[in-house]
Amino acid sequence: MNAFAKSLASLTLAFPIAFTAIAKPIPETATMEVEFQLPKIDTAMYARPYVAVWIEDSKRKPVRTVQLWVGKDEWLKDLRSWWRKVGRYDRELVDAVTSATRPAGEYRFVWDGLDDNGKRVEQGEYTFYVEVVREHGGRNYLREKMTLAEADFTQHLKPTEETGDIRIQYSVK
Repeated sequence: MNAFAKSLASLTLAFPIAFTAIAKPIPETATMEVEFQLPKIDTAMYARPYVAVWIEDSKRKPVRTVQLWVGKDEWLKDLRSWWRKVGRYDRELVDAVTSATRPAGEYRFVWDGLDDNGKRVEQGEYTFYVEVVREHGGRNYLREKMTLAEADFTQHLKPTEETGDIRIQYSVK
């Protein structure tokens, strides 16, 4: 075997090992708890907001719609950012994750670290998104970058016109 063939063979053997290390999934015990507030807004024309919460990977590809609160299908398009990325492409997913709008209050939900196909996501850089839209009201679009790996963290998103404090707690246990 000549020198070029030996180099190629060693690269071929090394590449799968390096690729496997990069593609390591987050720990099986990893979860992300989200505490989410919808503030009470005093106005004569108050309507419950439409809310979408989702996760995207470092390539800006949606991996999981965590929450989707919408009254009727016709209002899905009002969640413009989520709709353009996810909603208009996957009717089955929309049907599976949609729930009713919620009144002002405090909410807590947990993301299990799985993508929309039920597969554990890989360790790496992600972005947490929240889009809140209210008929006769405002629109808020929040995003928070995070690293999902083997270390716990807590992050806070500041309140906006349509959201209260949002707390993200990732724990591996």
